[in-house]
Amino acid sequence: MKLLFIADGRSQIALNWMRYFIEGGYEVHLASIYLCRPDLDLASLTVIPVAFSGVVGDAEQGSMGAGMKGKIVRKLATPAVRTWLRHRFVPRSLPKAAENLQSLISNLQPDLIHAMRIPYEGMLSALALSGVSTADFDRLNPPLDARLLVSVWGNDFTLHAPATRALARLTRLTLARADALHTDCQNDMRLAREWGFSAEKPAITMPGAGGIQRDLFFPVDEPPEPVVINPRGLRAYVRNDTFFQAVPRVLESLPGARFICPAMQNQPEAESWASRLGAGESLSLLPRLRRDQMADTYRQAQVVLSITEHDGTPNSLLEALACGCLPIAGDIPSLREWITPGVNGLLVDPADPQALADAILTALGDAELRARAREINLHLIGERAEYRKVMGAAERFYMELIGAGV
Repeated sequence: MKLLFIADGRSQIALNWMRYFIEGGYEVHLASIYLCRPDLDLASLTVIPVAFSGVVGDAEQGSMGAGMKGKIVRKLATPAVRTWLRHRFVPRSLPKAAENLQSLISNLQPDLIHAMRIPYEGMLSALALSGVSTADFDRLNPPLDARLLVSVWGNDFTLHAPATRALARLTRLTLARADALHTDCQNDMRLAREWGFSAEKPAITMPGAGGIQRDLFFPVDEPPEPVVINPRGLRAYVRNDTFFQAVPRVLESLPGARFICPAMQNQPEAESWASRLGAGESLSLLPRLRRDQMADTYRQAQVVLSITEHDGTPNSLLEALACGCLPIAGDIPSLREWITPGVNGLLVDPADPQALADAILTALGDAELRARAREINLHLIGERAEYRKVMGAAERFYMELIGAGV
């Protein structure tokens, strides 16, 4: 089976998928819209850049590879501004990039193309396969006959699709051209139908990163100190304003609590909040961590936060559950598929700092709740999110899509 992934080659989510199929002996090719050097035995790697992929992306990763432009973007642009820039400018660059991708597909003749999110890899794939090459999405080149599987990530429908008319049109084009769909929650499957994905086409729901590797993300004895981890970083849909406002309210009642925030060190927005709070050593802004470092950090915490306005199933949340953390998340449909309030976690209004502070205090003060949730969540991870089990299902789905049987 010859596979072509259209993905961000820096993404651990994408790497998890590709690694599984490479280890299974399949021929795996990657087309990435970002410069990358994945440590994988790929059959080929092609970079197909789009607007800002060499500037904003590097800046978000903390890389200086983008030179002065990257430094300026990283210093001045908040996550909301970076998202706004992408929404306005990336769609304009897609038709030209699609011509390059169409040429690659014609040369490779893959059995299956897997675009690992709708914006912008799925959109790029749909344009290439449809033979679109102008800014008005007119058909210029002949369409290609290739099977396309598209993955949906947490905010494809809630943040990106409705942002502009161009993105709405591109989202519908992608879902119309896709031969099959993968979502990480049932809520996104429902939204996909509303955006035009046919109920007659094959679809599968399973964790976006292909599941949790339990040899890396595993629990130890619960740490004795009241430690809370916020692993979501700075994103346009993450309510870090709610989080930072909740911190002093928690410390007022529980001065010994500590808050750990990976991927926030040297980020102006986070450092501004931390400075205003004056939380001192109670609040730690950490750099971006490797996966093994993240696993160790989860094991140092009793509670994990995922305070978002909309989302799919966050991989960071599943990783934390596998390490034994009690989850507190925004009360949104996708998270209700995993968390039953008061049973295996807590859900709060993502815009209410006091509600979040109260939930954190409840979680840190209730050892029985944490122990019960830990047992339930470890079982959930084993049943619904174990890496080999999930990727085995993905492999069977691939085979069915190309008509090769199981």
